[in-house]
Amino acid sequence: MKKSISVLISGASIAGPVLAYWLNRYGFKVTVVERSPELRLGGQNIDIQGAARTVIGLMGLEQSVRDASTTEEGLSFVDENGVSKAEFPVGSSRTSRGTKELEILRGELAHILHHKTAGNVEYIFDDQIIGLDEHDDVISIDFAKGSKRDFDLVIAADGIRSRTRKLILKEDAEIRSLGMYCAYFSIPKLDRDNNWWRWYNATNSRSIHLRPDNQGTIRASVWFVSKPMGYEELSQEDQKKIITQKFAGAGWEAERVVAALQHSKDMYFENLSQLHASKWSRGRGVIVGDCAYGPSPLTGMGTSLAIVGAYVLAGELARHSEHQVAFDAYEKLMRPYVDMAQKIPRGIPKLSHPKSKVGIWLLHKIAKLASKKIFTGGNGLGESSADDISLPDYLLNRESKLLNTITH
Repeated sequence: MKKSISVLISGASIAGPVLAYWLNRYGFKVTVVERSPELRLGGQNIDIQGAARTVIGLMGLEQSVRDASTTEEGLSFVDENGVSKAEFPVGSSRTSRGTKELEILRGELAHILHHKTAGNVEYIFDDQIIGLDEHDDVISIDFAKGSKRDFDLVIAADGIRSRTRKLILKEDAEIRSLGMYCAYFSIPKLDRDNNWWRWYNATNSRSIHLRPDNQGTIRASVWFVSKPMGYEELSQEDQKKIITQKFAGAGWEAERVVAALQHSKDMYFENLSQLHASKWSRGRGVIVGDCAYGPSPLTGMGTSLAIVGAYVLAGELARHSEHQVAFDAYEKLMRPYVDMAQKIPRGIPKLSHPKSKVGIWLLHKIAKLASKKIFTGGNGLGESSADDISLPDYLLNRESKLLNTITH
């Protein structure tokens, strides 16, 4: 009997566990290594739409995701007095409105995926890949804690700033700054808060976002347009100082948000960027999710790409006996979808973050018109790219192949 193909996945966030689920289902022996000491349960709201929702359904997890909903009712653009200037109620999975039907915290989704796979997949926390050497028909992995193991394949699914990616490709991908910084963190919920995503624009190209969660707090985020300044390399204390300075006198809930930030234990600060890799595989290694094609939060497609990419990669590995053929088929199918998802409208983020009061007034007017479906033929803010891929039915193909083997 042929031994199971062993696969090492780096990263236990979203793409990694989805990939682990499908590979295990197809009979692979899967190990996931995560450099954090435990599952990272923090993070902001993410949505599951289109093809990604189909994959989650095939995994039997749609109801679990729905049960963990953030309860968000829609997106509301507000002024300095908190008055709503335009509203987009929760939309279906086929629209690009702010709030989707399946809205969940990133950490909640990570927990659901881990729970689904932990019984059949080996998880190693508080360790990471520091070296790899491909020879003969295996790839030898050096781990940070000193162990060494051989695997048939290694897959990097550990984020846009992955260290494993360069080890696999022997060169690094291009990380393109989009000219904006943002910080995410949770703050105490107040009686005046509601279940809407409230988006406030301040002058000098700044915005504050308050979103509900299902844990009794509010998920806050602050955004500001800036050329790359290296802020992401600073200590968290210095990053908090920069945010405090940037949002001084910004109006609306700025004072409350900045005050809560000083006590935050879960702040995540980033230079918004996109990942562009000229190739996704080399030898027995391949990359997936944000590690391969992180589109940035500005697209709203990061989670969908991660889930769909993991599904397709696992399916192609199950379909083909040669790993390089599988890698090539995965890339051929996913590239057009990724290219579509990574497209950012011209002028973004500056158009969505006006510098002047006049610009903010105009943004609110445009949002109001869009909310009345004047420009989009009845789809609010328009169609998303979430369904611009035809998902192969790998399960059906595999069952047919097995049946053919049995009957012949």
